[in-house]
Amino acid sequence: MAPKLDVARIALYIVLFVFAVAFLMPVYVMAVNSFKPLDEIRNGNMMSLPIDWTIAPWLSAWSTAQIGVQPTGLKPFFINSFLLVIPSVVLSTLIGALNGYILTQFKFRGANLMFAAMLFSVFIPFQIVLIPMAKTLGFLGLAGTVKGLIFVNTVYGIGFTTLFFRNYYAAFPAELIRSARMDGAGFFGVMGRILLPNSTPIIVVTVIWQFTNIWNEFLFGASFSDFSSYPLTVALNNLVNSSTGVKEYNVHFAGAFIAAIPTLVVYLVSGKYFVRGLMAGSVKG
Repeated sequence: MAPKLDVARIALYIVLFVFAVAFLMPVYVMAVNSFKPLDEIRNGNMMSLPIDWTIAPWLSAWSTAQIGVQPTGLKPFFINSFLLVIPSVVLSTLIGALNGYILTQFKFRGANLMFAAMLFSVFIPFQIVLIPMAKTLGFLGLAGTVKGLIFVNTVYGIGFTTLFFRNYYAAFPAELIRSARMDGAGFFGVMGRILLPNSTPIIVVTVIWQFTNIWNEFLFGASFSDFSSYPLTVALNNLVNSSTGVKEYNVHFAGAFIAAIPTLVVYLVSGKYFVRGLMAGSVKG
């Protein structure tokens, strides 16, 4: 007896395939044209594979492309983004873990109100905080610096990281905390020996979330940095919108891929833990 065709399943696969093609088509166009000479792109047929493969656009985007009025390429701004992202992710993650620990393990008046205020900060649009943050950075002497961007992104990310860790620690076995305290563990002892070592799933979620958001963030970088402290997203915008010389679309495509590589690597390496970590913190809270 021939197996029965599942029409609904076949239709679902067809729909998913169509959406996957529609989603990946721009990526394909960017990829193949980043390896073409500019003359080949001008001749049309951007969908075809390169006739004359070249990595010159990638080398130009990395080291010699015009960023505004300076032919620096994306390299110094790529480094700026790492100098910005790594401290911001570490600081916001640690502060979020500390807040989650306090809000779940210590019952004090106003705890729920404090958590609600932090949760409200998650929904505040970037544009609302621009002027207050600019004044704060000016007062602290951090305007136009990578340190200033670290401060801004850390502060803005605390609401998200607190939410993640608070929900995760709300489902954490209270018996382990009590046992550690009975054994003499203090405030940071409980956090360092019990909570953090058992928080790998939610730490992975927080790191992926913060890394992606901060790496791709544009508005704060454009508002609070100068040329020497531009993050990669601002430099990429300047590369694409440069009004000097010829529009080198192959270089622009290569630059966009260079900017996307770190987040792609993060998702490929640890993406499977992202949903697992979110589910681990959704039991209660």
